Amino acid sequence: MAEIRNYTMNFGPQHPSAHGVLRLVLELDGEIIERADPHIGLLHRATEKLAESKPFSQSIGYMDRLDYVSMMCNEHGYVLAIEKLLGISPPLRAQYIRVMFDEITRLENHLLWLGAHALDIGAMTVFLYCFREREDLFDAYEAVSGARMHATYYRPGGVYRDLPDTMPKYEVSKWHNAKEVERLNHNRHGSLLDFIEDFSDRFPKYVDEYETLLTDNRIWKQRTVDIGVVSPERALQMGLTGPMLRGSGVEWDLRKKESYEVYDRLDFDIPVGANGDCYDRYLVRVEEMREANKIIKQCVKWLRENPGPVMADDLKVAPPSRIDMKDDMEALIHHFKLFTEGYCVPEGEAYAAVEHPKGEFGVYLVSDGANKPYRLKVRAPGFAHIAALDEMSRGHMIADVVAIIGTQDIVFGEVDR
Repeated sequence: MAEIRNYTMNFGPQHPSAHGVLRLVLELDGEIIERADPHIGLLHRATEKLAESKPFSQSIGYMDRLDYVSMMCNEHGYVLAIEKLLGISPPLRAQYIRVMFDEITRLENHLLWLGAHALDIGAMTVFLYCFREREDLFDAYEAVSGARMHATYYRPGGVYRDLPDTMPKYEVSKWHNAKEVERLNHNRHGSLLDFIEDFSDRFPKYVDEYETLLTDNRIWKQRTVDIGVVSPERALQMGLTGPMLRGSGVEWDLRKKESYEVYDRLDFDIPVGANGDCYDRYLVRVEEMREANKIIKQCVKWLRENPGPVMADDLKVAPPSRIDMKDDMEALIHHFKLFTEGYCVPEGEAYAAVEHPKGEFGVYLVSDGANKPYRLKVRAPGFAHIAALDEMSRGHMIADVVAIIGTQDIVFGEVDR
């Protein structure tokens, strides 16, 4: 009789669903997983260490590059920690703008997650649908910051600038004729708020399209129902947060439970699952997209009715206006000093957390009174989730590992840091 023994297999880093940066060592009994050992660190960029050698405001751009799918939410956690140490709070309008862009970022994240997760499991069309909508959201990013992804838009004390009154428009070129340009520009004739409002009116119909393709699809359910089940008790013990925790039926959301900015003024629900499997986590994230869209609509309405400043008037933190800088020598010197040396932050330590699309994204900041952090520690949600991968995949098939990695919505920029 043939000798039967377990063997070890490398899943990744070259495997498409391993993101090119996860080496997963699987111990297999035939096709069944006995143990999964994730090897991380292939994308390590020393973000936390680099931040110790730069003025506080110069590390905001690094935050975008941690979880590079949820850019402004990363900035938000870091900026909140600095504001706690400085003892300042941004104007109300800046808070609404931050919340609106947090939710736009949540949509961007969940759209990429849904498209890529479905593609990993074998559903190709959803990927094309999701990326169609992400383009509009990137245009909103670009309108406020000039960058489609790494915005560096949030600043201690508020945001970089107010929302623009015009949107960039397509022009006739060898790629787009006049008729096509007219179609592409039909919702770009107003302000950014008009553009976002138009998107939020259309978006629920798009979510219905994704659900038509997936929610009752029998192949999708065969690949996700009862796969990677996590009980509520175990989810809490392993430090899972965000949709990973809510998918197991635990109603925990920092926006409600430890409200920050203006979330306590807004009306939205926390979707929760019942079974803690991949399918429930899918349903939770899809419902989160609908709730995020509701929040965006409320923010647009408030921002239309309430003009005002978007940066704190603390001149130690906020740069002078561009007009002053061009006219006044003192303002020019102030601007130069602020962007080269930064500002000294009082001695102390602060932890600030936001409800990031993937879970609790926290920034622990220690200051020794200098103009740069003494220590910066990022609490990345994906780090705890990948630690649960072994437990979630035991007893499943190799193909199910792909579904489990997908449902965890891991981005290695924040895991490896």
